[in-house]
Amino acid sequence: MPKIRVLIVDDHTILREGIRALLSAYGDIEVVGEAGGGREGIQKALELKPDIVLMDIAMPDLGGLEATLEIHKLRPESKVLILTQYDNREYVFPILKAGAAGYIIKKAAASELVGAIRAVYEGGSFLHPSVAKAVVEEYVGGADAAREGYDSLSDRETQVLKLVAEGHSNKEIADLLSLSVKTVMTHRANVMEKLGIHNRTELVKYAIRQGLIDVGR
Repeated sequence: MPKIRVLIVDDHTILREGIRALLSAYGDIEVVGEAGGGREGIQKALELKPDIVLMDIAMPDLGGLEATLEIHKLRPESKVLILTQYDNREYVFPILKAGAAGYIIKKAAASELVGAIRAVYEGGSFLHPSVAKAVVEEYVGGADAAREGYDSLSDRETQVLKLVAEGHSNKEIADLLSLSVKTVMTHRANVMEKLGIHNRTELVKYAIRQGLIDVGR
């Protein structure tokens, strides 16, 4: 069986050495390199082609967020697993959006780190429990807000939302609903304001999520 090739990116030498020693106890994992900062991490990810990049966030030359973005863009085959002391939302969401496949806290047990590496290697993802809680709360809160916005729409505004999402022009909607173009434009503006949406693309995505239009269209 091929070993999981791991690159460690962290600006603390003693921590890198400790992680290397820890992972050496597992026969299916091989540390193929280390980097002391984000720029070196990008370079070594391209040179060594690791399966997993263990990435810290706060580093002096180039942070983990920027390095993750570059690795995800230049070598998406190398999955980034964030290993950091931070579990607050201001770090979690940007780094996940940047392409990180997992997020684990440095206070985690060795078995958790190894489990996270294996999970990400196998194509899954891993979130430390405290991070997972924040992600779930954000998702639920966003879903609740979206539902509240939808419930605030009038019947006519809902009709306009559906027709706009289906690709009809203001003139076509006006003809279909027996309204003036100006009234349609007012309804459309009200819909976008209530939903916090600023362009038609996002309006279409919203309509699909709410089941107003067929995804196959």
